[in-house]
Order: sequence, then structure tokens, then C-alpha cells
Amino acid sequence: MNQLSPQPATGITLEEVVSALPANLKRAATQGLVDDLNAIASDPMVADNIRNNFVSYTGVLKDGKFKAEDYLSAVAYVSFKLMGDSNKEAWAKTFPNRHAILVSRGADEKTISAHVAAYARGQLVNKILEQSMVPSWVLNQDIFQKAINTQADLMQNAASEKVRVEAANSILTHLKRPEAVKGQIDLNIKDSSGMNELKGLLGDLARHQRESMEGGTPIKTITDSVIIENEAGAKSGTGQTIP
Repeated sequence: MNQLSPQPATGITLEEVVSALPANLKRAATQGLVDDLNAIASDPMVADNIRNNFVSYTGVLKDGKFKAEDYLSAVAYVSFKLMGDSNKEAWAKTFPNRHAILVSRGADEKTISAHVAAYARGQLVNKILEQSMVPSWVLNQDIFQKAINTQADLMQNAASEKVRVEAANSILTHLKRPEAVKGQIDLNIKDSSGMNELKGLLGDLARHQRESMEGGTPIKTITDSVIIENEAGAKSGTGQTIP
């Protein structure tokens, strides 16, 4: 039977990078940046993960304080960390040339660690880390379910009545239906001088229309009337001045 080999990850295009970047950095999207992004890692799956993160975290660039190249490096660093690398390992993979230069100059671990720590505390790195954080209740859903299962078992099978009651109360507390949010919207319409004037105008118009109907004015003439303002500033509903 033939075994399917993993499909190589496809690179990102210049058009995709331009589309992902905020308006203030679209001009920074060059083919060189795209080439760097596509060559960010030798492992195709790792490279694809970094490219996806590059698109996902562009919201941190909207304030215009960061360069596209720095953003790419920070995304790579955070991506390596999210895959389990330590700060030092992620920094060395993100900046292999910088790391190689330090090593060639005989830098000790303390010196290299200082460079790593400075980068790890950077604002851009931490902004991206904030966006990558998964809420603990999502991350630990399986543990939450195991805890509920344990409490359910204790509720049914514990020898101590006290333990059974406490387990039942715990389940009731954590699995109760969320309380509905009771928002109150003020729909009261407060009268203003303009509103009062309009009320008076409409009342006069209705009275005038009623008198016109009683006086034999055709219905169509009345229904086709509009509220207008004559040259003297008086309001009218049928072309005649409303007293």
C-alpha cells in the first residue's frame, strides 16, 4: 500500500502579505520581506506555522510604532516559543546570525542570556504574546471535565454522606445555568421644545383636516396635503394657513 507523504507547505505571496498588513505598513511589504518570511525556517511545517502567525497577529501593528521586519522577527520568536522552545532557543533560531557572531566572539552564557532577556522583554514581542494567549478555561477544558467526573463519582459512591453532599454542591455550583444579564434600556422620550412644537403643529393639522371634512372638502385633497411653511412663516396642512 502506498503511503502518502506530507505535502510541502506553500509559501506566502506578496499580495497576501500586503492584504494582511495594516494600511500604514502596506508600503513596507516588499518581495524581500516575503522572501525572508518564506525562508524563516527550514522545516516546512514550522515555516507554515510562522507564516500563519504573521497574518494572525498583524493587529499589533496598527499603532504604527513597529517596522514590518521587526514584526516578522517577533512573530518567528513567539512561534518558536509556542512550539516549546525556551527563550534562548527561540532567540537563537530567530537570529541565527546574531547568535553565531556572539559565539564566534567568545561570548559567555551570561552575555548571550542578557541579549535574550532584553529581546524577550520587548514591547512588540509581548504584544504578540498577549494575542497568542489561550484562556486557561479553554486550555484546561479536559481537566475541568475530569474534575466534574470525579465530583460526580464522589456524589454517587462516597462512603461519607458529608463528602457526597459537598460533591453535589460543587457540581451544582459549577454547572448551574448562567444568569441572564438584565440590562435596562431607557426608552422614555423626553419632550423638548422642538417636540412640543411638533405636537402642537400636528394637533392643529388634525383639527383643520377634521373641519375641512365637515365642510365638504374632498378626502383626496385632504390626504394629499403636506405641512408647508408660507412666506409669513405660518404652518399649513392643506395650503391654507392654520390658525
